[in-house]
Amino acid sequence: MNIPNTILAMLVGILLTLVSLWYGQNHGLLPVAASDEAAQVDGLFNTMMTVATGLFIIVQGTLVIAAIRFRKRKGDNTDGPPVHGNVPLEILWTALPAVVVAWISIYSFEVYNAMGGFDPMAAGDSHAAHMSASSKMRGAAIAAPLPAADAENPPASAPSPNNLIAVGVGASPANRGQNADVSVNVTGLQYAWIFNYPDSNVSSGELHLPAGKEAQLNISAMDVLHAIWIPELRLKQDAIPGRTVELRFTPRRVGEYPLRCAELCGSYHGSMATKLIVQTPEDYASWLQSQQVASNPSLEKAVAVNPGNLSDSDFLAPYTTEMGMNPETLHQIHHTHH
Repeated sequence: MNIPNTILAMLVGILLTLVSLWYGQNHGLLPVAASDEAAQVDGLFNTMMTVATGLFIIVQGTLVIAAIRFRKRKGDNTDGPPVHGNVPLEILWTALPAVVVAWISIYSFEVYNAMGGFDPMAAGDSHAAHMSASSKMRGAAIAAPLPAADAENPPASAPSPNNLIAVGVGASPANRGQNADVSVNVTGLQYAWIFNYPDSNVSSGELHLPAGKEAQLNISAMDVLHAIWIPELRLKQDAIPGRTVELRFTPRRVGEYPLRCAELCGSYHGSMATKLIVQTPEDYASWLQSQQVASNPSLEKAVAVNPGNLSDSDFLAPYTTEMGMNPETLHQIHHTHH
């Protein structure tokens, strides 16, 4: 049966479109989506996978067909026909990728804006409060820290905290001008993450958040550049020494998710890992209350002990006050490194 070329091209185009759409939605390359923002990022990623699949099939299919159809036949030693170019084809393969790239760029812009990426002054008001809280924490680092200005005598050229342009992902357009439900000050140092809840005066080596509530992370670093990365949230944000970076999102799925440093920050970078624990609002409130109790033990229950019988966490507990951590935080950090 001789099928006209136009009908054959249409059938191939329909098949190509169906295969690309199916694989773009069923590639299985992403982990579970655990936040509202993850759905938007997944939509963009799936679109890019759909386009990439179609282009891959077209390019590789053309190569395979050309290799078979125009292969050298046995006994044929003649030259191939001279081809000086095909202007319509060159216009097509130049214009089509340009249109696709422009469309994906616009789509990416819209997704980033919907997530709050284009709110450059979002973290201005929170910068001073976080820097004040993080300045109470002291720690050593292998790499030399950036020189810090004297808090009482800042240099004349230093901008005021409220004039600093934020870096990161701020509030979504619908939530701009509103405070997040939960605010957490995040400090990265070699080689651990410290999470401080300023409203409750709680510090932890794990990030706990309630599901369905918008969270704001005020991220900074004490020594070198770090990056907080939570794949299930589809979010990654640098922690910059001397700056506070804002990251706002809404966790949606209850569970435990890995939280890692995504910047090579030193010899033990690979061990700089902890976890995000998304809880129901009730469980989160209970955890917060338990941490408040644990961080204020009653002195009436204190007894004399032999230091040689203490664990590493218990022995170092009296020294964690200067770092703004309680013994439970030290235990969590110690646990994530083993």
